[in-house]
Amino acid sequence: MTTLAKNKKAYYNYEIKEKLEAGISLLGQEVKSIKGCRINLAGSYVVLRNEEVYLVGANIPPYQPKNAPVDYNPERPRKLLLRKSEIKHLIGKVKERGLTLVPLKVYTKRGRIKLEFGIGKGKKKADKRKAIKKREFEREKTRLLRT
Repeated sequence: MTTLAKNKKAYYNYEIKEKLEAGISLLGQEVKSIKGCRINLAGSYVVLRNEEVYLVGANIPPYQPKNAPVDYNPERPRKLLLRKSEIKHLIGKVKERGLTLVPLKVYTKRGRIKLEFGIGKGKKKADKRKAIKKREFEREKTRLLRT
């Protein structure tokens, strides 16, 4: 399992409660571009429309820009491949107040490109500060224990 891209801000901005895995419906040149680690998940999100799940805002530049189709859109919504039971579970979770679907990472699994996304709740500014303090305390503690 090779990790191709991570959304580092997701863990900073959201408290992830549950993680799920989905396949992505892609074009051939998008697959080559992603396998070359040329995908950007910053600012992207997962949305439910008509009992289907889509990845919106992920930027996948063309594999060969000069050879790309004229109508190619690098930020087009891409359908996520999930079972009906998983989609119904997601619909129930998203209806809860304050929960959202956040893409976490893109990786390969047995030659297929997968997206890991989480059901998260947005953190407030005070929660982010607590996380930073805790991380700095742990760093300081390990540094003192080494000496």
